[in-house]
Amino acid sequence: MPAHVTNICFHGIGEPERELEPGEDRYWISQDAYEDILDAVAGRPEVRISFDDGNHSDVAIGLPGLLARGLSATFFVLAGRLGKPGSVDRLDIRLLRVAGMRIGTHGMDHVSWRGLDPAGVRRELIQAREQITMAAGETVDEAALPLGRYDRTTLRHLRRLGYEHVYSSDRAHAVAGAWLQPRFSVTANDDGASVRSQILNGQGIAKRVERQAAGLVKRLR
Repeated sequence: MPAHVTNICFHGIGEPERELEPGEDRYWISQDAYEDILDAVAGRPEVRISFDDGNHSDVAIGLPGLLARGLSATFFVLAGRLGKPGSVDRLDIRLLRVAGMRIGTHGMDHVSWRGLDPAGVRRELIQAREQITMAAGETVDEAALPLGRYDRTTLRHLRRLGYEHVYSSDRAHAVAGAWLQPRFSVTANDDGASVRSQILNGQGIAKRVERQAAGLVKRLR
């Protein structure tokens, strides 16, 4: 296993089948860009792929692209969107599992987990996990932080609840096996070339230090 890994996160692919949240279109890419990026990461054992939000494009476009290249991924779905137009449903989750993909939780309502009151903790971190576990037919023990937002209280809740790995959007390379895993989110401006040059081939020292400092601030605040 590589000592360090590069986590790459997709959101939506192709034409959205639901109304997007403000600013969400920045994270939707074309199918051609998706295929190009998969070609760039195929054969790179240090790359880990994930999908956030549980969009229907995960199974319609995302899954076939992975299978065609012998790749796997973790799909972080929103319990509150299961079965709604434009989102995956319970049968889709079973399909992902049968295809060898992993399932994680992205919460219930795609809200920040910072500052949750006790009712919010129960809904977002416990009930959502329970619903996704039932849909997947197996225990869900990984979580992706909605909107990339967190602080030390968020992390404390997740540790207390026994999550084995938690994924952020801190745009940094990760230590293999670490509990908190930063990821690079693919944006509408990306393609295979940009992923190779800006992510796979490493960041400059100044940028790495900046990203590490930003992550440290989040963990300590």
